[in-house]
Amino acid sequence: MSMPQQRRRSLRGVAVLLATLIAVCSAGIGGAAPAQAARQVPITGVGSSWSAIAIAAWVAQVKSTYQLDVSYEPSGSSNGRKQFAAGVPDFGVSEIPYGLVDNGQSDSSPRPYVYMPIVAGGTSFMYNLKIGGKRVTKLRLSGETIVKIFTGQITNWSDPAIKTDNPNLTLPARKIVVVVRSDGSGTTAQFSTWMSKKYASDWNAFCQKAGRSVNPCGVTSIYPTIPGMVAQAGSTGVAGYVQQSSAEGAITYVEYGYATNAGFPVVSLLNAAGYYVQPTASNVAVGLLGAKINNDASNPATYLTQILDGVYDNGDKRAYPLSSYSYMILPTKTDTKFTTDKGYTLGKFGYYFLCQGQQNVERLGYSPLPINLVQAGFEQLQKVPGVETQTINIAGCNNPTFSSDGKNTIAEKAPQPEDCQQKGPTQCLAATDAGAAGATKGASRTAPGSTAKGANPTGTVRAGASPGSTAPGGSLIPGGAAPSVDPETGQTVTPAAPAGDGGDAQQAGGQQDALSGQPVSSVPVSLAADAWGPGRTLLMSLAVLLLLGVALAPPIIAHWSSARGRSR
Repeated sequence: MSMPQQRRRSLRGVAVLLATLIAVCSAGIGGAAPAQAARQVPITGVGSSWSAIAIAAWVAQVKSTYQLDVSYEPSGSSNGRKQFAAGVPDFGVSEIPYGLVDNGQSDSSPRPYVYMPIVAGGTSFMYNLKIGGKRVTKLRLSGETIVKIFTGQITNWSDPAIKTDNPNLTLPARKIVVVVRSDGSGTTAQFSTWMSKKYASDWNAFCQKAGRSVNPCGVTSIYPTIPGMVAQAGSTGVAGYVQQSSAEGAITYVEYGYATNAGFPVVSLLNAAGYYVQPTASNVAVGLLGAKINNDASNPATYLTQILDGVYDNGDKRAYPLSSYSYMILPTKTDTKFTTDKGYTLGKFGYYFLCQGQQNVERLGYSPLPINLVQAGFEQLQKVPGVETQTINIAGCNNPTFSSDGKNTIAEKAPQPEDCQQKGPTQCLAATDAGAAGATKGASRTAPGSTAKGANPTGTVRAGASPGSTAPGGSLIPGGAAPSVDPETGQTVTPAAPAGDGGDAQQAGGQQDALSGQPVSSVPVSLAADAWGPGRTLLMSLAVLLLLGVALAPPIIAHWSSARGRSR
């Protein structure tokens, strides 16, 4: 074979090698979209309004920090379970498990699922009551009195039973307006569970009077009504009704966050130890130490559901009797709508709120999850198809309820109640209460749930949002910020305005809360970064150039040497 033919074949070989390298590099660098970015897709959820304030905060935070696109419709636990079973949303949220017998009927889901705990809290009793034009902020009620009010047996605020609970208040002879949920709700289920367990005779008699045919009445998600009661849809509906100036004398049951958001007080409820306590984060955490968790993993319909009898009868002086937690309903199989891409995004969202997201829930009126429920949440989340399994050290989770060695710190540090909170002839009173009723000195200065200077007392959602729905941006918090809740007194306090643009917190390595702009102490959970960042692209480019050099240099040098030899 002649020398020119050899050179031509050599050059053709180089051309083929070059084309192959270019094709490989184009596939690796050029066109393919980043694998993880392509998998991060929008997800939707439907369900509980009880936990909606916390979920709305998490939605805003992951959108701002991690560009996760999550939307949530707080249309009630019953609708959430129904919509999830029909395959409409990607996840549901409920305080009521499937299989609950409600007025003789039960629901189920053909769609495979598991429950995951998401946030704890107290079902509170928000009220609108004044004495001589001044708002009452330190109202105390026993469980028996509460039940008689919500079953129509006590109808006036001057009733002797209410006077017994409040010896230092002279309450007005005003009609009690009972406001209940008109829709199926987890809040109603929690409240009715407590009444059916602790005050069965009163509850059963009321259900019969309201036309319920089932006896015993048991748990229900739709509250029975009698003439004179006001029924409103959603937590925002009942809270919004009570806070109206025209609704003086009204009382409702609602998640604590809605009352603090509106700047309205809630009842101090008598516990088993004989103390009237508020549904603060610490009191809820202590109360839930009496809860039992169904740990039979062989039955997903009941696994991780809560048994609250020990909460109702918790003998700790700090325990709030109506404490519970909410579940997220997670799909465990893909279908035509739920894909592994959605599972991937749902996994990132879940990992966030089980750890870092729990830091903000106390100021929203909730209680963070304890360590056992966080660990159970990790296990459940890994059953979702498409979830990227991450090694998360529980010691670095930075959940405020426990320390790195697993101690329940929020329960250990929960303050003891004052002597005046004990059932008896004295009572803690705020300045407004004391001034109105002529109570003794030494009263508390500020009432739980009272509106501090600068707080938004309206409790309305952001512009463009209807009651019971999340506003643009996913927040139920008026003006984008919520009042803080003092863990000892339950006092509502407006958060201080951030200094400057918040740059100091970021420069110091801190993270800003997505709602208020305030720095929060947190250790972010690792959310997988883009695998094709600019640094890796640069390295790939250099590797390609090196390969090209290795492939092309020998024939070029040989050709150049041959040409020099002929020219001599």
